Amino acid sequence: MKKRSGDRTLLASVLMSAPGPVVVGAALFFGRSSTQLADFIRRSAELLAIIVSWIIYRKISRAEHISSAKVEKLERIANFSVALTMLISGTVILFVALASSAQSGANVIPGLVIAILGAVTNTWFWQRYRSLHRRSPNIIFAVQSRLYLGKSVVDLCVAAALLTLVIAPGTDAARYVDLIGSVIVSIYLLVNAVMIFRGKKNIVSKVPAAEIIHS
Repeated sequence: MKKRSGDRTLLASVLMSAPGPVVVGAALFFGRSSTQLADFIRRSAELLAIIVSWIIYRKISRAEHISSAKVEKLERIANFSVALTMLISGTVILFVALASSAQSGANVIPGLVIAILGAVTNTWFWQRYRSLHRRSPNIIFAVQSRLYLGKSVVDLCVAAALLTLVIAPGTDAARYVDLIGSVIVSIYLLVNAVMIFRGKKNIVSKVPAAEIIHS
């Protein structure tokens, strides 16, 4: 039952995250804000990370016999893929933010609505993964909980930046807030990439690699 619950939650994460890059990409046609572009790249990177985690979880949880060494190898592959994706995305976002010219605040309402809905949904998933991890300690649940906490915070930052563009379009304040929003998203991705590369996952450091086999 725990395996099914975890599998369903991860699958729900994939399905709920999949439309994000498409919808945000479409919103870019209405408001070409650097924060929206950064958000599009960020959501695409996160979708890849979630898909990798789901595949790894299914492979491990459905295996009849799997060693701790195999679990650790799969985890390293997943972590490297996620970290590399975040590193590339964070670098691209930072370049776009610093190289972009002054942005207009018009027509960013679709992106604002998406960011607000994203914050609400991601907060629910954060609590869901926390609950799963508490009931059955599992490294993938712990990492997903951390990922969704970050997603919620970044969505709130994006919403705040876009709201400023709506309230005060074309002003210096709007341009600076738009730039700051992009930089925050970039820093979020880069810091998490570095932490994964270095293996600093303190929230799961006490969970044995083999624990996932029995969750």
